[in-house]
Amino acid sequence: MQQLSGLDGAFLTMESGTVFGHVGSVCILDTRTARHRLTLRHVTRVIESRLPLVPLFRRRLVTVPFGLDQPYWVDDPDFDIEFHVRSLALPSPGSDAQLAEQVAALHARPLDRSRPLWELYLITGLSGRRAAIYSKIHHAAIDGVSGGDVMTAVLDLTPEGRPAPEEQPFEGEPQPGAPWLLGRSAATLATQPVRAVRLATELARSVPGLAVAARPLAERIARGHSPALMSGAGLRAPVTPFNGLISAHRRWATADLPLAEVKEVRRGTQLTVNDVVMALCAGTLRRYLAGHDALPRAPLVAAVPVSVRRRDQAGSYGNKISLMLTALPTQLEDPVERLRVMHRALRVAKDQHGAIPAGLLGDVTEFAMPALVNQAWRMTARLRLFERVTPFNLIISNVPGPSVPLYFAGAELLAIYPVSAITDGQALNITVMSYAGSLRFGLVACRETCPDLGRMAQGLRLELDALLKSRRAAAEVPGAEWLASG
Repeated sequence: MQQLSGLDGAFLTMESGTVFGHVGSVCILDTRTARHRLTLRHVTRVIESRLPLVPLFRRRLVTVPFGLDQPYWVDDPDFDIEFHVRSLALPSPGSDAQLAEQVAALHARPLDRSRPLWELYLITGLSGRRAAIYSKIHHAAIDGVSGGDVMTAVLDLTPEGRPAPEEQPFEGEPQPGAPWLLGRSAATLATQPVRAVRLATELARSVPGLAVAARPLAERIARGHSPALMSGAGLRAPVTPFNGLISAHRRWATADLPLAEVKEVRRGTQLTVNDVVMALCAGTLRRYLAGHDALPRAPLVAAVPVSVRRRDQAGSYGNKISLMLTALPTQLEDPVERLRVMHRALRVAKDQHGAIPAGLLGDVTEFAMPALVNQAWRMTARLRLFERVTPFNLIISNVPGPSVPLYFAGAELLAIYPVSAITDGQALNITVMSYAGSLRFGLVACRETCPDLGRMAQGLRLELDALLKSRRAAAEVPGAEWLASG
């Protein structure tokens, strides 16, 4: 039995009838490489053989009475894999657009908290003898890094797969009773003053570092740099359509960009691949908002999840993350200038984030009693505070992806796309993962907020084309400098 951290528990307490805390992915498979036909029975057997490698697949939640403390994970004595592995078929030949609609509908269904918090769907009928695996798991159990560990356990390096791990008898654990849970909660509450003193001391030690990080920001603004460098400096992001309450319905869209073309943009400069990715996101957001007559004059602000998982925590589950705030220069029309400013804004954001204790977000959430946090979320939604004060407009996440070809149940993995979560106040999420020489973007949004999300996804390709055109045009002029990124 293992208790959730405060940060893990926050992904549970934020849930409502319209906000769901699960994240997922879609794997596109080439069924022609598989020795066995991809049926529900075969996929179930494959997942069942990997259960010893992913213990959280058989763990369910036990909540503390009255929400006085964080829930616990226990091995489910009634675990039944048939509740978790399912199948459906698109009308053949199914298109990518039909797949996107189906994934959006599946992603809009909450997970059953009385069972382990994950589901996997085999989706057949795709054109070109392809199939898809849509899987979702609650964010309370994994972050981007630990989600990669789950992927490693389920996918294979060869079509032949791997030997099944030795299975130990699984019996589960009895659910602890209310008296025991309340007793543990009382003991936890008794230690709160001591932990509060430790947190306050750590924050006090961080004040000089925060001042140093803020100095370059002030100096650059004083020298007349773009307001886009004000990453994370304000307490409020500009108003956009993405920053209101969301419905229970979702849209999902994807984009594929060749990694070689992204690297061509940065070649010979100080830019990173992430600089280019963030600039592409800024450009497509500008294009989309301008097309809806909703582009703010000020730069948008993005929250970027950053892993703070230590080496000794490798292989563990749960969330070990913090958030870095960075400006997106959406107010700039020229794509090259946007890229230049994006590079500088990220440097400032990293300076500011580096001055904050790595585990601060996790430490603060340890004091959050689930019952109170849930009421706070609901009150915030009722008062529509997300529309009045929001520190960032959306989350943009870059998750490390596999660097080698992979297989699922013998079928070659052609592509993998993220399917992340949205909340009240942030009705749009952009997550990117690299695989097979491409950057695979997965965009998730509230259906009512972004009914034409596919149009936004197409903008990523247009933005990359604009940067490549500028780069190649500069190369034709002898001595021309395409980008000064310092």
